[in-house]
Amino acid sequence: MVSSPHEAMHRIFQEYPGLFSRVSEVLGVDIPPPTSATALPTDLTEARPVERRVDTLLRIETEHDGPFVLAIEAQGKKDPRKTASWPYYVSYLHNRYGLPVLLLVVCQDRATAEWAAHPIRIGLRQWQTLALNPLVAGPHNMPVITDVAEARKDLALATLAAITHADNPDVGAILKTLSAALRDTPEAIADPVIELTAQGLGNRPAAQHWRNLVAVDTSFYKSFMSEEIRDEGRAQGRAQGRAQGRAEDILLVLEQRGIAVPDRVRERITDCGDPETLRQWLMRAVTAASAEEIFAGE
Repeated sequence: MVSSPHEAMHRIFQEYPGLFSRVSEVLGVDIPPPTSATALPTDLTEARPVERRVDTLLRIETEHDGPFVLAIEAQGKKDPRKTASWPYYVSYLHNRYGLPVLLLVVCQDRATAEWAAHPIRIGLRQWQTLALNPLVAGPHNMPVITDVAEARKDLALATLAAITHADNPDVGAILKTLSAALRDTPEAIADPVIELTAQGLGNRPAAQHWRNLVAVDTSFYKSFMSEEIRDEGRAQGRAQGRAQGRAEDILLVLEQRGIAVPDRVRERITDCGDPETLRQWLMRAVTAASAEEIFAGE
């Protein structure tokens, strides 16, 4: 199952295609800044039924060095299968688009980043037919941004840095800096930052800290997180409705069978919000000799 941090680590490049220019600079690779970037289809499936899909795929245009294809993979853990799929991605994309291909792997922990950075060599010991050198961004080389002015100067890089440092002990200070940088920022600019950061933090404790920060530091509290809260409320409402309906079914069965229901029993049934417990009571109500008997054994 694809996680929220996985999505955030590559989706940020879809939202800010020019971000790769700054990331490559941080990683010490001299790649000219893009003049434009175009999102390409991520489905690399061949005619035969083998599905291969890269996380994010961009065609980057540069002024002097021409275009190239940038494949971005978000990697949450070591995966030996990537030693086969990543070379396939690169060779397939090179063949399909006829352009240079660069693979960027974004990680959130040092061990995975170090693993991903290992060259992948295909061939014999005496002669390598193919060598793949992924470019890796992770907590080992992305900046720790705790200066508000620096974060405000490049919100996209600050967001990616916060995501890659999600497990940093000082993540609270990093997030505080980013949220402070969003103060008085137009909603259209701040919304993607808030959403991607929330996704990147996943279910870590820092995620709730981020919610609290943006609730205080921004004049709005919309986009992904507020919608998520509304969805949670709707889900709770549906669960409560199902529980209420099942409680009514229990009382109806007892009533149809002519069994008296004391107030204390009625109250216990209607106050119960656990669907599984109510289901058991409903099954017992079909044969119980008294209303109290549906609670037998509890």
